[in-house]
Amino acid sequence: MKQYLINDPWCIVEEGFHRDYNEITESAMSLGNGRMGQRGNFEEQFTGKTLQGNYVAGVYYPDKTRVGWWKNGYPEYFAKVLNAANWIGINIDIEYESLDLNHCEVRDFRRVLNMQEGYLERSFVAILKSGKELQVNAKRFCSIVDDEAGAIRYAITPLNFDGKITITPYIDGDIRNKDANYDEKFWDEVRKETAYGEAYIELRTRKTGFHVATGMCVEIEQNGTKIDYQSQPIKYEKYVANRMTLDCERGQETAIYKYAVNLSSLNYDPDNLLADARQYIQRITRKGFDKMLYEQKQAWADKWKMNDITIDGDVAAQQGIRFNIFQLEQTYTGEDERLNIGPKGFTGEKYGGSTYWDTEAYCLPFYLATADQKVARNLLVYRHKQLGKAIENAQKLGFKAGAALYPMVTMNGEECHNEWEITFEEIHRNGAIAYAIYDYVRYTGDEPYLVDYGLEVLIAISRFWSQRVNWSGAKQQYVMLGVTGPNEYENNVNNNWYTNYIAAWTLRYTIEAVEKVKALNPEAFAELAERIHFREEKEVATAKHIVANMHYPFDPERGVFLQQEGFLDKELMPVNDIPKGQRPLNQNWSWDRILRSCFIKQADVLQGFYFFDDEFDTEALRRNFDFYEPMTVHESSLSPCVHSVLASKLGMKEKAYEMYLRTARLDLDDYNNDTEDGLHITSMAGTWLAVVKGFGGLRVQNETLRLDPYCPDNWQSLAFKLRFRGVLLQVSVTQDSVTVENFSAQPITLQLLGQPLTIGKESAETVAIAA
Repeated sequence: MKQYLINDPWCIVEEGFHRDYNEITESAMSLGNGRMGQRGNFEEQFTGKTLQGNYVAGVYYPDKTRVGWWKNGYPEYFAKVLNAANWIGINIDIEYESLDLNHCEVRDFRRVLNMQEGYLERSFVAILKSGKELQVNAKRFCSIVDDEAGAIRYAITPLNFDGKITITPYIDGDIRNKDANYDEKFWDEVRKETAYGEAYIELRTRKTGFHVATGMCVEIEQNGTKIDYQSQPIKYEKYVANRMTLDCERGQETAIYKYAVNLSSLNYDPDNLLADARQYIQRITRKGFDKMLYEQKQAWADKWKMNDITIDGDVAAQQGIRFNIFQLEQTYTGEDERLNIGPKGFTGEKYGGSTYWDTEAYCLPFYLATADQKVARNLLVYRHKQLGKAIENAQKLGFKAGAALYPMVTMNGEECHNEWEITFEEIHRNGAIAYAIYDYVRYTGDEPYLVDYGLEVLIAISRFWSQRVNWSGAKQQYVMLGVTGPNEYENNVNNNWYTNYIAAWTLRYTIEAVEKVKALNPEAFAELAERIHFREEKEVATAKHIVANMHYPFDPERGVFLQQEGFLDKELMPVNDIPKGQRPLNQNWSWDRILRSCFIKQADVLQGFYFFDDEFDTEALRRNFDFYEPMTVHESSLSPCVHSVLASKLGMKEKAYEMYLRTARLDLDDYNNDTEDGLHITSMAGTWLAVVKGFGGLRVQNETLRLDPYCPDNWQSLAFKLRFRGVLLQVSVTQDSVTVENFSAQPITLQLLGQPLTIGKESAETVAIAA
């Protein structure tokens, strides 16, 4: 762990410049607005350790999959999240010296991400080799009001000299991704323009043909007054800039205001992209930095009013949950059903793709409870729109008759993951899509969704499962061979319990959904059945037979479900027996050694207990938790949150808190030595799950909201809000009591601490927590 960032309830604070950790800090201090994002890089030139990163939503490149031995059905490409034009650049030269914090003495350095108001600020004193001292104060944000724009105020003050300072604001499109094969670049220049204080460049992605226009406008103030300046336009290949040289006096502040936009052909006509960028720039420049920042603060205040979780008595825990919520809100707004939640969001390039099973398994519950219902609905509509591609993915692997295999990783519905054991074997992701439909309908009561979209997806997924199992004559049961479960530290195993269980559960739920839709809208059901050639009697009979005869590996001696058929053949030992210095395993052990070990990357059997908690009793959960958790290394970002939720249910408060802190501060403390590659955005929703489903005990059972909250021992209080079927509630928990406040104009009846409770409209009820 690295604990150099200062604990603060509303800010991420770096005091002093930690050069060796700079890429970690850049990730942690990333900004975004759902349409574009920017790592916490410096505006001025920096030749030290850095990963320059700017990203535009929905823009990608299909990098040719490179393997030593091509296999039939292998994905044609690996989708790279593309590093786009650098719009923040402002180079500073003091006579013949460049401002570069890698080559000067730095004093009073402070970098702060203000999560409450949504901006990044930085201040420092640079002492150049000539002895000149320069004070810099910078502030920037990606506007969530004008969500294709960013703005910067960059102020410089000579402290011990008078002289000329050259300022070069620029846009640099000559960039590449960190993991580009053979330093390959993915953008071609289309056109560029420069004018007084303005510059524009339009780039086009190779192969995919996305156009992105990036524009800037620069204004300068001295002593608080806007000044005219002479500028020299600069044009290179994929680069535009304006250079201006100013006379600056000791103690006089020069403030550079840089307004920028990123417009993509996803949302604009490519033929008019530069013209639209100019209009956008002119509009926000007229608005001005201060008004844009005011609107930013107001917009974030509205978000926090709904989504904030308050923790009294533990600043590290408070900072962690707010950081995770802040990054989720920056990544996905739900306004565009074509977009989804990438594992790195706008903070890095690793993994590629914009959509993983993480969205359905971890992110959906966050948006269900904290956002308008349409946001969660859009996440599911996104998958329905890609159903045709999911069917094509299954066809490539030999499945037929409308069977669908949703991709492990995708940009447009096609599978684009380049690891064999993931692409072909980690098929449990199909079940997560089905579970998300169930979770959404259960939580919202939106049964018409099943009619309009959900049932069609469920039938296609169930057709896949019906073909993926095979009948074992030896066992006289259905089995599932050659799979990888959620634990990616085991590949190509037989009868992964979780995969078998979620496959059978999907078939069972699809049968229920068929009956539900037939009752709700028989005409719509008949139209769907005809369109997709659904042979109800035969397909339902097959599904029922599989459900009744699925094989589930089980150890009767321990009373636990086996992660896979041969799990007990391994040498079983706890994580504590791993020699010091050999973790994370994936950075210290060979893959062969990992696969043969008993160690578990993330919840696998326990993932099933988390999803289907009402189908198993507490003692079964305890036996399986006690068996598997000690062998779990939690080297997946998705692991600690599930264990925290389950530990809370078991009353294991210390373990629940330990796992919560690990998921909440995974990136801030760099638990897995990988924060420099970008943040774990999708697992951040798991932090919310650990609080609301874990400490808050949130469940939905029999159409009723259930809450079984408690306050961790070292906290004084915990409070969160949630939406449920048109009702807005706040749950406040202390060591002694729970208060539930209803802000809505309708009453609600719920289960609180195991007892029914009706809370009237716009009123509150308090219940004591039994000692």
